[in-house]
Amino acid sequence: MRQHPVWDFWPNELSWQPMPPQLTTVWLLGMAVRMLILLCVLVIGGILWLNLTGLWLALGIVATLTIVRSIIIVRAVKAWGFAERDRDILVKHGLLTRRLSIVPYGRIQLVDIKAGPIERIFDLTSVQVKTAALDAPTVIPGLEPEVARALRDRLARLASEAREGL
Repeated sequence: MRQHPVWDFWPNELSWQPMPPQLTTVWLLGMAVRMLILLCVLVIGGILWLNLTGLWLALGIVATLTIVRSIIIVRAVKAWGFAERDRDILVKHGLLTRRLSIVPYGRIQLVDIKAGPIERIFDLTSVQVKTAALDAPTVIPGLEPEVARALRDRLARLASEAREGL
């Protein structure tokens, strides 16, 4: 597949940090929990309102969704990455719709660390970088806690230094 020219702006001189492989497992487990809930709802609904054919159809739909979503998750984790430069941090992700966020250190207002229950089991955390923009925060998922803490502290320090220079 031909690479779109907009993604050629970031040559190999940037050191893109990939997401750890455990993030794939975390996202797959999260999806499995959601699909299990959907399956329970469909089975109960199928038993109460559908005939046996409708129940098998619902189970087939859930199985198909699970397989397709699993393939997407595996590829999506590989598409995530972040890189730090002198004045900003870059975060890239997305398969169909690719996104490249550039957050100048001087615009950072808050750097937050969070970890859900499945992330904690696999010893992973996410860093959220919030700016004054109305858009959602920029998220860097699946970091080891030490890496996340170091990144949080570094971003907070660089943001403070950048604001002092204004």
